[in-house]
Amino acid sequence: MAVDTVDPAEVAKFEAMAAEWWDPNGKFRPLHMLNPCRLDYICAQIAAEFGRDLTAPLPFKGLRLLDIGCGGGLLSEPMARLGADVVGADAAERNIPVAKAHARQSGLAIDYRHTTAEALAAAGERFDVVLNMEVVEHVADPQAYLTACQELLKPGGLMICSTLNRNPKSFMMAIVGAEWVMRWLPKGTHDWAKFITPDELYELIRKADLRPVDRKGMVFNPVTWRWSLSDRDLSCNYVTASVKTTTG
Repeated sequence: MAVDTVDPAEVAKFEAMAAEWWDPNGKFRPLHMLNPCRLDYICAQIAAEFGRDLTAPLPFKGLRLLDIGCGGGLLSEPMARLGADVVGADAAERNIPVAKAHARQSGLAIDYRHTTAEALAAAGERFDVVLNMEVVEHVADPQAYLTACQELLKPGGLMICSTLNRNPKSFMMAIVGAEWVMRWLPKGTHDWAKFITPDELYELIRKADLRPVDRKGMVFNPVTWRWSLSDRDLSCNYVTASVKTTTG
């Protein structure tokens, strides 16, 4: 029987903010700012893993992709525009109507569902790519959750997983800076104790029978007000890529 890793308190936080997903100046402003950096990494990793040409009209055509913890669809929509067959799933029920409405307005066919990774895995759903972005720090059992994500991948499939490092800098940036000073997010959105170091995440990924192949930092520049990828600085936000090499 699959372990339910959903944390009801964490889901409630995002339920309360659901209507603001597509407001670039609202409570999800940090994600809107981070999104171009995330997309650069995601697209590069998918293209490399599956031999796709990003200059082609629909480079991800034929790939089935799951955006787990999809929120309002900030990643699901660009993946659909690139040709992927996208399923967007979220444990917060109120996010789904918001995502569906915006996809309709954008003329995109995206299969949005109020469900969990564990339920999808139990139903036998399988994907070429799982996007697992800024979710693992909000679940009750990261190991069980990542194992469910592994089960959702086809052999040779790719998981992109991003989260927050756990150190004094991340506390200052994500909690003090984003929640207390800038007030980009409501206080209590993040629990610093649930943040995961890059080495801890790699170990969790390996225990979930995935093979880590890459990791990079996502670094915010307060002068240019932009995010960029870094090979060296994983001190706050970071992203990883891993592949499923087993046949199970």
